[in-house]
Amino acid sequence: MQRRQFLKTAGLGAAGVAAAPFVTSAHAQETYTWDMVTSWPKNFPALGTGANDFAKRVEQLSNGRMQIRVHGAGELVPALEVFDAVAAGTAEIGHSTPYYWRGKLAASQFFTAVPFGMTTTEMNAWLYHGGGQELWDEIYAKHNLKPFAVGNTGPQMAGWFKKEINSLADMQGLKLRLPGLAGEAMNGIGVSTVNMPGSEIFTSLQTGVLDAADWVGPYNDMAFGLHQVADYYYTTVWNEPTATVETMINLDAWNALPEDLQDVIREAARASNLAMYTEFAFRNAQALETLVDEHGVELREFPEDVIQALYESSQQVIQNQVENDEDSRRVYESYSAFQKVIRPFSDIGEYAYLKGRDEVGG
Repeated sequence: MQRRQFLKTAGLGAAGVAAAPFVTSAHAQETYTWDMVTSWPKNFPALGTGANDFAKRVEQLSNGRMQIRVHGAGELVPALEVFDAVAAGTAEIGHSTPYYWRGKLAASQFFTAVPFGMTTTEMNAWLYHGGGQELWDEIYAKHNLKPFAVGNTGPQMAGWFKKEINSLADMQGLKLRLPGLAGEAMNGIGVSTVNMPGSEIFTSLQTGVLDAADWVGPYNDMAFGLHQVADYYYTTVWNEPTATVETMINLDAWNALPEDLQDVIREAARASNLAMYTEFAFRNAQALETLVDEHGVELREFPEDVIQALYESSQQVIQNQVENDEDSRRVYESYSAFQKVIRPFSDIGEYAYLKGRDEVGG
């Protein structure tokens, strides 16, 4: 009987270990409360709520040992000052997108989107399996930051235009809101681009400060009411075939965490990355139907001469950057090498399937 009782107790103990919340050391039971600053309006669909979702996942996975207080753009710091605030320790964590920091860290742009570059599936594969995360860690560490992908918008539209584009000549002199490498490529074909927080786009279009603007896609664009101030919606995906959303953590705060809470953040980020991407896929489909059927939005594609000029300008922008910035060179070499590996299967896999489905009317 004693032997049976020992085995029963041991079995319960083993089960208890499997179900226990990570480890039980005194250090691991400390609680942490962090402030998160974001580039999005508070509770903005998918982006702002994605920050909330990530914070909630961290709290749940840590059994309440870690809480993150989410602040919308402008509550603690302006939308485009998240990078500096987290690097300096004003807040422990931020939620934004890497290409906003091109003026501080040129190589960051490759971790959001590359014009005519990889898709979301390909991008995530590079980050998780192709060395992308390691390069991202190394480059951000120079600024006292630790980055993770926590979402993705998927392919983004080319933007809203107040006039129809029939040729490359129609692009000349336009004032366009478009960040990142794509913005620089637009500059190369005669467009004047600026970066500004999403919350300023509507008024800028309405008052004539802008002639056109890229934001995200149908779901977020409709939330800002951009269809009310621009008639033409250009669907040609060239600028952001994917768009990674990041969380960045102050490196000192990250290093102060016990290992199990670092694992919590790592897995919460991975789950939030997938959750946001799938939400955008669904919500964009719904919103596009509403924009066209209920609001009469006119969908357009760029003419061939515009796309060709943008491709050539994009290649030149990338070439100039990698020649003048060592971090950009290293990141793009890794990015482009991985794209060459993964693209053949993408072409004979998903692309071939989608093309075949269209041809048979599926």
